[in-house]
Amino acid sequence: MAWTTLRSAAPPPDLTISEWADRYRRLSPESSAEPGQWMTRRAEYQRGMMDAVSEAGVERVVLMTSSQVGKTEVLNNVVGFHMAQDPAPILVVQPTLEMAETWSKDRLAPMLRDTPALAHRVADPRARDSGNTLLHKRFVGGQVTVIGANSPSGLASRPIRVVLADEIDRYPASAGTEGDPLSLAIRRTARFWNRRIVVASTPTLKGYSRIEAEWERSDKRRYFCTCPHCGEAQHLKWRQVKWPEGSPQDAVYHCEECGAGWSEADRLAAIRWGKWRPTIVGTPGVIGFHLNELYSPWTSMATVAAGFLDAKRAPETLKTWVNTVLGETWEEDAERIDGHGLMGRLEDWGELAPAGVLVVTCGVDVQDDRLEVERIGWGVEEESWSLEHVILYGDPSGPELWADLDAYLVKRTTRADHIEMPVHATCIDSGGHHTQAVYRFAKDRARRRVYAIKGMAGPGRPVWPKRATNNNKVRANVFIVGVDSAKDAVYARLKINRAGPGYCHFSKGRELAYFEQMTAEVVRTKHIRGFPTRVYVLPSGRRNEALDLRVYGYAALQSLNVRWGHLLAQQQGAAPPPPLAPPSEPVATPAPRASRLPPPPIPRARIVRRSVWMS
Repeated sequence: MAWTTLRSAAPPPDLTISEWADRYRRLSPESSAEPGQWMTRRAEYQRGMMDAVSEAGVERVVLMTSSQVGKTEVLNNVVGFHMAQDPAPILVVQPTLEMAETWSKDRLAPMLRDTPALAHRVADPRARDSGNTLLHKRFVGGQVTVIGANSPSGLASRPIRVVLADEIDRYPASAGTEGDPLSLAIRRTARFWNRRIVVASTPTLKGYSRIEAEWERSDKRRYFCTCPHCGEAQHLKWRQVKWPEGSPQDAVYHCEECGAGWSEADRLAAIRWGKWRPTIVGTPGVIGFHLNELYSPWTSMATVAAGFLDAKRAPETLKTWVNTVLGETWEEDAERIDGHGLMGRLEDWGELAPAGVLVVTCGVDVQDDRLEVERIGWGVEEESWSLEHVILYGDPSGPELWADLDAYLVKRTTRADHIEMPVHATCIDSGGHHTQAVYRFAKDRARRRVYAIKGMAGPGRPVWPKRATNNNKVRANVFIVGVDSAKDAVYARLKINRAGPGYCHFSKGRELAYFEQMTAEVVRTKHIRGFPTRVYVLPSGRRNEALDLRVYGYAALQSLNVRWGHLLAQQQGAAPPPPLAPPSEPVATPAPRASRLPPPPIPRARIVRRSVWMS
């Protein structure tokens, strides 16, 4: 009896985080494709990343990684270790409150349920006086608090010894009016001599990425693997992945020293026995790890190569691929486009729209004496045709001008194959002097997907929001459009110089002034609350109505969430070519056919949620 009592009172065994995970951690079926006992050797590179957090003399650990390498599970193991082995107040910071709730429900709760070493350390939140909620878990010796980086109160409420900041490149520049959310979180650790700070993220733009700045302070560790053919140690680079022309399924990694190709078994074995090495002498106490998807045991080189070929068709998808697969920042090309160069894109397709047009949207800009409208046709993979640019003169405060706009929006577009198409969605800027008139016009035409929008600048904002707001006098739904993201997409498309996905076509008759307006804004770097921020600036004396119209038309397209493959298949099946007539008979001109696109949905609630269109 006494021996049992002594054993129960003994301190827990002295383990590293990876040793604790190998002994106690269980993966949950909701969050893992391989549920059951955790095995660090399954992805050996995770061992150094975890153990650095418990290494003596280390204060900050930086994880700049791609997706699909187990970064989230590394953070989960750090939480579990401190709950079971080294109790402490822990703060987990996610980019938004919504993401914090998702992590707590989908990651933390299953881990607490399925890992026996943790199962009874947190009281049931349904129990009386448990003190536990979705975002706050108490245990003996500490607690886990989960917050969003956009929550100032959560960032400044309690002392913390362990801070786990995930996806820091998606944090807002300021938590309300309190300042930088990462600095606020780290300030909570000032009282602890043995504090631990882990910052992790996939990177974004070069020069603006938070995780890149953290990585530059560290010792820049890379995971070195030994070539099975020549014995040369190297960290895996994308340029060494090669495949025969047109055969990405045959992609393999090639040693940068001897050039020999590695089979998948060779690659996995090299990763299994690899080692982390620092490449510079960084700031004392700051350790950094960089990892790309070439190391992932769950991804083959063929999959990576196929993803690259699919992503490189458009600049914005290639940017995402570089960030999320290579774990590297994206460096923009020249961010100023010459309007004169776009004059060479003028095409004459007559009065009928090109046959490649599958969707039609409109963007409307409201000025004090006119409405400017661009009608845009969209094809597969968002290839676009600027079908028409019109200016409707009049007083926006009176009904006549809006009646003219209504008549224009109901006009159908006829394609070269004589199919008639309606305007599928329209976005009207409501941020000027005639806000209420825009609200009334859009509210009365919601069935036709006519939307009142307001542009909001700032990096990372989605082009089209998940829901609308309607706190205005007429209770009209208003959608907040991420204009910087939309402008990034527009400028990236204008740089494409070959017809195909993303390419922009323009109809004959446009003047140079139109293209100068479309390329008027330039990107500048401003320091906001001490951080470099990328902003669009309109130089003095320049006009940008054409750019705004394209942004609004692009936002209207994003509101539809088009599935191009499904839509193209439906169009082809709905409008088969007429049978060939006998040579002696004239071929009849096909009669115009109405588009078979579904009618706009009837809004049933004040808050409009985005849904998949054309499934």
